[in-house]
Amino acid sequence: MTNSVKDWPLWEVFVRSRRGLSHVHVGSLHAPDAEMALRNARDVYTRRQEGVSLWVVPSAQIVASEAGQRESFFDPAADKVYRHPTFYDVPEGVEHL
Repeated sequence: MTNSVKDWPLWEVFVRSRRGLSHVHVGSLHAPDAEMALRNARDVYTRRQEGVSLWVVPSAQIVASEAGQRESFFDPAADKVYRHPTFYDVPEGVEHL
């Protein structure tokens, strides 16, 4: 008895389009294992040579913050004024920080 595609794990696909750029989430696909997920991602998401690197990550392994908890999750960063550029004096002549 073979498993159907719907029974295969879901994988998230990230592509880096050029060297020096970050990987960007481009979509999801089902595959039985990491090797097949990588091959399928190549075939589906880089058909026109859009990428120089691929990542596939099992969806079940991704841990993310909840959109509904935005304020409580990110508020502690607002209490650290030293993280804001207004806390520092910028010397004259410095154009880009």
